Amino acid sequence: MGASVMLSVAFFFYGLNVLYLIKRSGEYREPRKGRLAERPAVAVHLPIYNELYVVARLLRACARMADSYGKDLVSICVIDDSDDETVQEVDRLSLELAASGYRVTVIRRGTRAGYKAGALQAALERTKEEYIAIFDADFVPPPDFIESTLPYVVEDKKVGFVQCRWAHIDRSYNPITSSLAIGVDAHFIVEQRGRSGGGYMINFNGSAGLLRRRAILDAGGWDPDTLAEDLDLSYRMQLIGYRGIYLNGVEVPGELPPTVVGLKRQQGRWARGSLQTAKKLLGRIAHAKRLTLGQKFEAAAHLTYYLVHPLMVASFMLALIATFMNVDVISYSVKAGFPTISFLSKQTALGIVFVSIEVAPWVIFSVLVAASTVAVLLYCVVAMRAQGQGVLRNAWQLLFLVLLGYGISISNSVQALAGIFSRSVGTFHRTPKYAVVSRSETWRGKKYQIPLGGVALLESSAVAAALVATIYALKTGNFGIMPILLVYLAGYTCVLSLTLHQAIGVRGRAEARLSEAAGLAFDDPVDVTGYPRYEQ
Repeated sequence: MGASVMLSVAFFFYGLNVLYLIKRSGEYREPRKGRLAERPAVAVHLPIYNELYVVARLLRACARMADSYGKDLVSICVIDDSDDETVQEVDRLSLELAASGYRVTVIRRGTRAGYKAGALQAALERTKEEYIAIFDADFVPPPDFIESTLPYVVEDKKVGFVQCRWAHIDRSYNPITSSLAIGVDAHFIVEQRGRSGGGYMINFNGSAGLLRRRAILDAGGWDPDTLAEDLDLSYRMQLIGYRGIYLNGVEVPGELPPTVVGLKRQQGRWARGSLQTAKKLLGRIAHAKRLTLGQKFEAAAHLTYYLVHPLMVASFMLALIATFMNVDVISYSVKAGFPTISFLSKQTALGIVFVSIEVAPWVIFSVLVAASTVAVLLYCVVAMRAQGQGVLRNAWQLLFLVLLGYGISISNSVQALAGIFSRSVGTFHRTPKYAVVSRSETWRGKKYQIPLGGVALLESSAVAAALVATIYALKTGNFGIMPILLVYLAGYTCVLSLTLHQAIGVRGRAEARLSEAAGLAFDDPVDVTGYPRYEQ
């Protein structure tokens, strides 16, 4: 029973923190923006690796951003580590940009050493501009991005970075993107606003941000020893006295993964990288004199949040054990509470004490697991309401998000445990982008498909175990354990079935030619700001 007590305490810790951030998010106020007395030069760093379908869209958006701020003041640097047709596409686009008067350079390292951190460090070493905007390949920065963010960094020398809110160009593409959009919105609208409003450390999310070059250098530069180089650098900046600013009112649309296999790859990388960063920095955070106890507590909760997934798997394993050991959390207390009517009152009292020791942990465990799920639901509901979305109309999206959350707990746990125990940094497996926005478009038949991995065997085993345990619980009348088993059975079945459907037989002949994959010609009109915000 000790395991259920420990799991209860752990779930309580993270669930309570979610509720606390919901409260503090209401205290967030958009920082006051000053005016630029002059327009300093700005560098735009674009780390690219095999982004055939989205690189043209990105560069067109950056060109319009340069038009807005000033062509001669914006240097666009493409760090291209690609080893496919993206190389030729980048060359074509960069030549067109240069011919049109834009300042553009392409860096090719000939290696992926250090992955994204290595690419950004290589660009940093060749950058003279003090202010650097960073965008991943699947983002579409608005034309006024620099004007919207730069005043905060120029005005206050202690601001190391500005992070803007992510929006979504493919929210309504399919049920996966519709549901994931809610989760991403909750991170920004609740977590980023809550930590910012409460005066806690916040993180740079790796894209849609503006950073101070001096702050990057003072913090030690881009470090390739974790898979979360953005989280790592932003925390190191704040540990040496710089601060981050979050702008909820500046939206930068990006592309959500349209497949479960893509989602698992993205979330697994974040899980491993976050816990690598926790292992690297929690000691420094604990001993940092400039941080309050509350700031240290919140930083620990933030950096270790992906431990929730191993806890979820552990709770599933505990539920299996309880099922096959016939531990009935409903009727067991009645059976043990009255061992024999002929017992003396003192003996009966001892029997009741025995029940409180044996049964209470299961009751507490069940209640706190449920409470943690409710906290996450509330976390998402707050984000939906903040955007004017109808919660009841979109309830199915919220339900599907819960199923995805439970379903990917196995794949995330594998990566989270690797982040804690492995000495290897691991491989930065990129999340494929397909530039699919409307429902008439398809990701199938395109490059960058993700094959079926070994984690699917674990997921298959979990589905089988959950199904057998559910049948056994029904047969033995152990109805108290059924809600937990059914949630995991539904989540694991959902993710496994989607994984098999999306990862098997997808490497057929590509349907799109190079011109279709790369997008329109550079000078063709494209409305990069007309993205869907949400679908009610």
